[in-house]
Amino acid sequence: MVTTAQHQLTEIVLPGKVEPEGLQLRHGRIPTPGPGQVLVAVEAAGISFAEQQMRRGRYFDQPAFPFVPGYDLVGRVAAVGQGAPRALEGQRVAALTKTGAWASHVVLDAEDVAPVPDGVGAAEAETAVLNGITAWQMLHRKARVRSGQTILVHGANGGVGSLLVQLAKARGVRVIGTASARHHEALRAQGVEPVDYRTEDIPARVRELAPGGVDAVFDQVGGRGVVDSWRLLARGGTLVSYGSVTTLDAEGHKMRPILKLLGRVWRWHALPNGRRAYFYNVWAGKAFGAEGFRRRLREDLAHVLDALARGEIRATVAAEFPLTEVAEAMRLAESRTVAGKVVLVP
Repeated sequence: MVTTAQHQLTEIVLPGKVEPEGLQLRHGRIPTPGPGQVLVAVEAAGISFAEQQMRRGRYFDQPAFPFVPGYDLVGRVAAVGQGAPRALEGQRVAALTKTGAWASHVVLDAEDVAPVPDGVGAAEAETAVLNGITAWQMLHRKARVRSGQTILVHGANGGVGSLLVQLAKARGVRVIGTASARHHEALRAQGVEPVDYRTEDIPARVRELAPGGVDAVFDQVGGRGVVDSWRLLARGGTLVSYGSVTTLDAEGHKMRPILKLLGRVWRWHALPNGRRAYFYNVWAGKAFGAEGFRRRLREDLAHVLDALARGEIRATVAAEFPLTEVAEAMRLAESRTVAGKVVLVP
C-alpha cells in the first residue's frame, strides 16, 4: 500500500501553448481512490502524437490549460477504493487515460484498467496500449483485413504503424509501408515492401507494387495526401484515416483540419463505388454506450497484450526518460527520427 507518508505525487503540467521546455514539474499529495476506483503507481507513460498536438493547443478536444497530459500508462495498483476488486491490489495494469498519465500516481476507475500479462515489462507494455488498441481496432474492427490481402501503412516505422505491420503480417497480409530510407532495412526484415516518402512518388510506386490497388490504407498523414490514399484503394477496399500529421503546425482554428478531413471521409464513404472510408478515433465509440465501449477497450487491449506476451508482436521502445527530462523526451518524440515510442518512467 502506498501512503502519503512514503511518497509524494509528481506530475507534469502543460500550462499553455509552450515549447517542450515550458512543461512544468509539480509536486503534491498522493490522491486517495474513491468508490470503485484504484490508485495506480505509474511505471511507464507514453508520448504520443496527441500530446504533440496538445502542447500546440491543436488537439481537437483537449481540456483547457493548465492540465496534466498523458494518454496512456502502465503501473501497479497501489490501493483500491471501496467496491473495487481487492484482487487488483499489487497487479500490474494498463489503461487509456487521454490526459493525466504523466504523473507518479493516478486514480482510475477499476473498470478502465486491464491486467498486464506476467513477463511483459512496463515500458514494453506501455508502447502497446494506445498504439496497440489503435492498430488492433483499425485492422480488425474497421478494415477487417483478411489473409492474402494487400495493405498500405503510412509511417510503417512509427508507434502505431509498426504494430499495424506486425499484426497484419501475423494474419498473412502483404504490407507495403512508407518510411524514410533509414528504416527500410528493418522493414524488409519484417517482410514489408518499403516506399521512401521523401524521395519517391508514393502513388506511382504503390501502383507498381499493387497494380489493382490495395485492400486497405492506414493514413495518419492527412492533408492532401489522404486523397492519394483513397485513390489507391481497390474496389471493396477501406481507407482508415487516423490523424493529420501534415497539419500539426497549421495556423487557424484547431478544428479546421479535422473537419475538412471528416468531410472528405464522409463523402467518400457515401459514394456507391464499393469502397469505404472511416476516420478513426479510439474514443469515438464512447458515444454509443460507456459500458460497451469499456468492454471493447479491455478486450482489444487484452488481445494486444497477450500477443505481446506470446512474442507474436514486438513493441519497440525508442527511448526511456524520467519525468524530470520530459522536455528532452518530447523533443526526441517530435523529431520523428526514431522507431517506436518514447516512454516516460516516473
